[in-house]
Amino acid sequence: MRFLSELREGLGIAWNAILANKLRSVLTTLGIVIGIVTVTLMGTAIAGFRASFLTAIAAFGTDVFHVQRFSWFFESEQDWRDASKRQQITFVQVEELARQLTLSESVAPVAQIGLSVGYADRNSSGVQVLGSTDQYLKTSGSVIARGRFFSGAESSGGRPVCVIGANVASNLFQTLPPLGEAIRVGDKPFSVVGVLEKQGGAFGDMGADDIVIIPLEQFRYQFWSNPDLNVQVKVGSLERMDEAKEELRGVFRRIRGVRPSEADDFSINQQDQFLDAFNRVLAIIGSVGLFITGLSLFVGGIGIMNIMFVSVTERTREIGIRKAIGAKRRAILAQFLTEAAVICLIGGLMGLAISFPISLALQSRLGGAMPLSVVALAILVSLVTGLASGFFPAWRAARMDPVEALRSE
Repeated sequence: MRFLSELREGLGIAWNAILANKLRSVLTTLGIVIGIVTVTLMGTAIAGFRASFLTAIAAFGTDVFHVQRFSWFFESEQDWRDASKRQQITFVQVEELARQLTLSESVAPVAQIGLSVGYADRNSSGVQVLGSTDQYLKTSGSVIARGRFFSGAESSGGRPVCVIGANVASNLFQTLPPLGEAIRVGDKPFSVVGVLEKQGGAFGDMGADDIVIIPLEQFRYQFWSNPDLNVQVKVGSLERMDEAKEELRGVFRRIRGVRPSEADDFSINQQDQFLDAFNRVLAIIGSVGLFITGLSLFVGGIGIMNIMFVSVTERTREIGIRKAIGAKRRAILAQFLTEAAVICLIGGLMGLAISFPISLALQSRLGGAMPLSVVALAILVSLVTGLASGFFPAWRAARMDPVEALRSE
């Protein structure tokens, strides 16, 4: 109870001292304000980037493997050259893979080519045309917003039907209903049977909104007879991902005729590779941001320490009087520590007041609001900086000899 009483008394004295030197107190907090604005905006931006990135890569599926000739990431140019010598993945190999896998739910071959698409007098260039089977809807995690996906019969029969992305629908049809209409893919007519749900975000839509999906048989007949396929394999259970990956590797090595002593002549890619690479980039950005924040807080802390030394010198007689009437060292220590902490806390709150409206503007772009953890961290950092920078001046005040202090003018 006595400690709380001394702390409350010290808080009152510290607050009165701050009010008596308003301009000095505000100027002292500038370094703290800059540091808190930096750390809060950096935390908000990183949280928003991460949330948007996770949304953008959701199309790759957490339980989906992408079997391709090339890896998504290469450690060296030589790795890329070696991968470029691999044989293409064929449709026959994919069919055999689908028959032999026992731990996976769906297998969908995907071929891709960039073409222009059109409707009436409107055209859209740079559209990715995908050829796949009816299993693509399961393996890709795509959602149909209007209409339907093409059926197994339409897929195996190579019917000239298509499902279009949200951007393609809005570019070609604007406010018109697209279902049942015929669009030009390249110069070939395809009937629209479905429209995908929009997937855009801060990182764009990763191409998911600018696509046209057609049956693979139609793709091979009209555009590319022997495409280099990407195979999407949906496991359906995160618990058996490792086991399913080993089965997939073993089965596909056997289908491709890879000898036991030889390395894989294909790559098994998954969403975690993107996430790992993104986390490495975020770590670099975070390190730079923390360095700037630390520098600002260090400068601010030095400023507060100097001001507190000046404050101790100016109030030496006051310290002597307090000690003469019975104030303990811990009471004097608490008084000046509290004053430094309150100054830094004011700086932290000012920083939050500046960064919060900026974070609202970022929210419209990144889709992530300022996390409560960042707010709590900003307040904690402010208090810790105040206590650290005020400790030596407070310790000096607490150890003053009362007789010598009273002699001070």
